[in-house]
Amino acid sequence: MAIQRWDPLKELAGLRSQMDRIFESLLGEEGEEIKRGAWVPPVDIYETEDEIVIKAEVPGVKQEDIEIKIEDDTLIIRGEKKFERDVEKERYHRAERIYGVFQRTFILPKTVDKEKIKASLKNGVLTIILPKKEEVKPKEITIEVESE
Repeated sequence: MAIQRWDPLKELAGLRSQMDRIFESLLGEEGEEIKRGAWVPPVDIYETEDEIVIKAEVPGVKQEDIEIKIEDDTLIIRGEKKFERDVEKERYHRAERIYGVFQRTFILPKTVDKEKIKASLKNGVLTIILPKKEEVKPKEITIEVESE
């Protein structure tokens, strides 16, 4: 019987390879985007009595580089964060910020009035206001007191 030397790093590399295969099979195309470092702006979504608000962080993205569309009951936000070459490429020591095309989609509830949607961009935050339809808003009913 030959003695074999145990290499813990080799076992860790094998484990990592197995985990990568598992995540690739679960995530499919999205997994590829994550591996390539695709940029997806983070969003906050909240609701008030009158509207639903979506706020997306898009620092460094210009208004003309953002497109917002509604197709059926889906809100689509597309854009591009462009790499600005203000320094010669050879002079970069490090470039860690992510650039490229992005897209986010959201299914709109039936309560949203699609004709009155508004969007604004301020300080790198895209705000989309989704007003609720009038007939969906809660209505308060007063109770009349009848004397006996």
